[in-house]
Amino acid sequence: MFLTISTTGDPERPATDLGFLLHKHPEKAQTFSTSHGTAHVFYPEASAERCTAALLLEVDPVALVRRGKGKGRGGAPDAALAQYVNDRPYAASSLLSVAMSAVFKSALNGVCRALPERAQAPMPLRIEVPALPARGGAELVRKLFGPLGWTSVDAVAVPLDEQFPEWGDSRYVRLVLEGELRLADALRQLYVLLPVLDDAKHYWVAPDEVDKLLRAGEGWLAAHPEQKLITSRYLSRRWGLTRQAMQQLELVRLAESDDLEVESIDNAVDETTDTEEKPVPLAEQRRAAILEALRTAGASRVLDLGCGQGQLVQALLKDVAFTEIVGVDVSMRALTIASRRLKLDRMGERQAARVTLRQGSLTYTDKRLKGYDAAVLSEVVEHLDLPRLPALEYAVFGSARPRTVLVTTPNVEYNVRWETLPAGHVRHGDHRFEWTRAEFRGWARDVAQRHGYGVDFVPVGTDDPEVGPPTQMAVFTMTSADETAKQSGNRTEKEANAA
Repeated sequence: MFLTISTTGDPERPATDLGFLLHKHPEKAQTFSTSHGTAHVFYPEASAERCTAALLLEVDPVALVRRGKGKGRGGAPDAALAQYVNDRPYAASSLLSVAMSAVFKSALNGVCRALPERAQAPMPLRIEVPALPARGGAELVRKLFGPLGWTSVDAVAVPLDEQFPEWGDSRYVRLVLEGELRLADALRQLYVLLPVLDDAKHYWVAPDEVDKLLRAGEGWLAAHPEQKLITSRYLSRRWGLTRQAMQQLELVRLAESDDLEVESIDNAVDETTDTEEKPVPLAEQRRAAILEALRTAGASRVLDLGCGQGQLVQALLKDVAFTEIVGVDVSMRALTIASRRLKLDRMGERQAARVTLRQGSLTYTDKRLKGYDAAVLSEVVEHLDLPRLPALEYAVFGSARPRTVLVTTPNVEYNVRWETLPAGHVRHGDHRFEWTRAEFRGWARDVAQRHGYGVDFVPVGTDDPEVGPPTQMAVFTMTSADETAKQSGNRTEKEANAA
């Protein structure tokens, strides 16, 4: 994918000042590694009268798939071939936006120490994007860029095949923008509107995307007539995030109309007098209980068995006491979502070395899971058919044998407290069963006795005096004799491997 930025000048204000503003020397071709390929910056022309900077992004479609990003819109997996054969290497998209933010970071922020006054002043610009996917066609492109100060927005649909005009136009347009704008404003507009027009992002949209949108949209998005469409598409139609962003943009609009600071009007609620305590979600309470139990056990190397979309792995990563975290799940789709949630493709090297996501079935033994301090089965056992539980039991307690095992599961007795749950129904359609407190404790004690563990029980959530807590947790701890035997076995295995 490709875009060019051109400007004109004269001997007093040479066009080659563009190199200072972009922090890229016109006489050098530069290359930068990105998470999904390689970005090249070069200047096809550079004189006092006219200067053009080009950004060429080479995308590796194989790397895109391997990093879990080769998915269709809305999270649905593409067909196997479509993961590798698609428009991502050629059409401007969120991949180009991310490359721009990395390669032109200072220019996006309007920072130029060499020419600070030039960075803050409008300049003649011509920006060309040869292949821009536009869901909404050329008309939507004009609606989005038209109100932003450009004197010319030329969006021409690209035909499917010039040799066969009867086939009609593709969904791509050739975009040329011309006008006098600050370079930073132009780059921010592109950063937001490229993925908006493509109506897709190659990465998981997390809550911090709201702040990115507000920063890049400062000065233009709050008053844009297509604000709702831009916000919704940029945030991948995650309605909670969209609503949050729209509320912030409305505050910005009101502040600008009254020439006030946003903080001065965002005072409808006095936080110092708001004493109403908001309930903590049960999932959050469950993760907190698990983290506390792991810290108490002194665990540093932890298995999250049935990690799902990675919420617990994400919480574990925030505590440096957990030096190695392995998430295991049978679902590749869940692991893909977990990878996006954790931003593994953008994670620092030291942090990334702490975490591994691995596909595997929990009802089969796996020698790679041996030797860990602790294993967590959080809301997992109830998703298995009862006849499969012995296989899970042996794989975890008989084969992997971590020092500590945490198992959480719903307490079916508490279901009567859920007003929206019909009588006799389980909490999730995939639950094969839900245990009473007595049933769970009976199973856990039998498992502990068979495999040399002790077990304690911890309530999670409000412990109702009649029906107990909403979630019940068993903390299995290997007995001292079994721990000694395990350590001896580990030494023997290491010595055998060394020999």
